[in-house]
Amino acid sequence: MTLRVGFYICHCGINIASKVRVEEVAEYISHLKNVAVSRDYKFMCSDPGQELIENDIREYGLNRVVVASCSPRLHEKTFQGACRRAGLNPYYFQMASVREQVSWVTEDEDIATRKAKTLAAAAVNRVQFHYPLETREVGVHPDIMVVGGGIAGMQAALDLGNAGHKVYLVEKDTTIGGHMLQFDKTFPTLDCAACIGTPKMVEVAQNENIELLSYSEVEEVSGYIGNYTVTVRRKPRYVVEGVCTGCGECMSVCPVSMPSGWDEGLSRRKAIYRSFPQAVPITYVIDKMDRAPCTTTCPAGTNVQGYVQLIGQGRYEEAVRLIMERLPLPGVLGRVCPHPCEAACRRSEVDSPVSTYRPE
Repeated sequence: MTLRVGFYICHCGINIASKVRVEEVAEYISHLKNVAVSRDYKFMCSDPGQELIENDIREYGLNRVVVASCSPRLHEKTFQGACRRAGLNPYYFQMASVREQVSWVTEDEDIATRKAKTLAAAAVNRVQFHYPLETREVGVHPDIMVVGGGIAGMQAALDLGNAGHKVYLVEKDTTIGGHMLQFDKTFPTLDCAACIGTPKMVEVAQNENIELLSYSEVEEVSGYIGNYTVTVRRKPRYVVEGVCTGCGECMSVCPVSMPSGWDEGLSRRKAIYRSFPQAVPITYVIDKMDRAPCTTTCPAGTNVQGYVQLIGQGRYEEAVRLIMERLPLPGVLGRVCPHPCEAACRRSEVDSPVSTYRPE
């Protein structure tokens, strides 16, 4: 297909013409390759200006159109509509902003004119590589994801949930609430931040249209507007949500203490913790910095802790498979194992170490 480009530069009253010599720009563009017609006009966005483009498309057989005028945000759809009415695919149109990017920000007329020529020439070159696009209707997934459970994220989730939409609220911390709850007072009323935030947190947790994904992070987003696929990584709490009642007895007997991130390191917390008493969800979380001591002391590096858990749940086949990941002959090696895992088990600080099964 032979390319035939139509170029049009707008005076925009005096907005552009006061700094840019528009006739000179039109003359310059007329000599570029594949440019069939090059014009300047007082107001390209007016009805006569649009009719000029439509008539030229039909008369000169134009298959590309460039308009140098204001911002595409303001009038790109206007000129695309003119192309469509003349029978030209609207995506064969390109716009150059010589008002916002040139005349409004350049004092010197020579520099402004030279810059307008550059932008216009770039647009003419680019439009020659455009492909025709067609609009189509696709189904839209109605569910909504809100990333971040701070005060803004909570309010957004509540507004959407109360409107009847299914909402997934993703928060990277163990609790929603955000930094606002760490403040003592809030401007301008000097209200207690927790007094404002905690009722809203409870409302989020109780809203049937909101699914809260705390201690989670978005890893990947694919798709397009209306049909996104989002991969969310949920970090393990090592405490079952819905089963934990938040009584805090676990924290009172935990022997490990570390600086509290919620309190900016000014106080200490246990390895099993909740950020603050009113946290939502109330489920505690265990902060695991390394492998369990039983695993690190095992000569074979066996996941002893996982093995004991699976045995306790009656999942014996899975327990055997876990052991065989590191021990291909567990029946033989188990007879000579000195069981250092039991000696390192921290359970002995409370009562007695967890016993592993050893064939006699």
